[in-house]
Amino acid sequence: MHSCCSRGEVLIVLSVENVCKSYDCGEQPVLDQASLELKAGVLAALVGPSGSGKSTLLNIMGLLDKADSGRILFDGCPVSALNATDAARLRNELIGFVFQSFHLLSRLTAWENVALPLFHRGVGRLECRARAMTMLEQVGLADRSRHRPEQMSGGQRQRVAIARALVGEPRLILADEPTGNLDSATGLQVMGLLRQLNRDLGVTILMVTHDRDMARLCDRVIEIRDGRVLPQEEQR
Repeated sequence: MHSCCSRGEVLIVLSVENVCKSYDCGEQPVLDQASLELKAGVLAALVGPSGSGKSTLLNIMGLLDKADSGRILFDGCPVSALNATDAARLRNELIGFVFQSFHLLSRLTAWENVALPLFHRGVGRLECRARAMTMLEQVGLADRSRHRPEQMSGGQRQRVAIARALVGEPRLILADEPTGNLDSATGLQVMGLLRQLNRDLGVTILMVTHDRDMARLCDRVIEIRDGRVLPQEEQR
């Protein structure tokens, strides 16, 4: 792991520089010279039409996919060329993920799902449980710690997923349509929770959303169209 990827106080947590990505030769690129910067502590929304490259960009920023060209930097440290082992370690230490479909393991209880990133770091079971319970309390689900996903509502499952994303104290949360599978009222509750955690914990959050109402609740709206991040003056 590069030593410059640290938890030190850095104004710009994430930089995307001229990222390009294509899946079919000769086709319109999914991402075309996409660039953006995320300041520490911001809650930002990434919006754009279906097929504009939102999820592809999120996956590249989260080191789940590789760009054809361009650079990704965390805290000023280039990470695009990390090998698979170092990329996985960086994801586990610095990035938390929240997905539309929750991605909880059905055989595990709520606290065990939350503790997964810590288990993967080799943290002992007692400490894992204690830290998972602290996060479940933070998202209002301490009383559901022994429930399995099928015993919880969609909103509760997403809260468990948010707790799992935060338990490792990441610098950045990447959320892909976190309210997409929820009804409007539950979606607003989850959005309120993200806002509260962003303020209370100071964690930087970038969320992909197609919902302009949700986007308006964020500090910043980043718009992508035809694979390009629009300049700030062109944002709507």
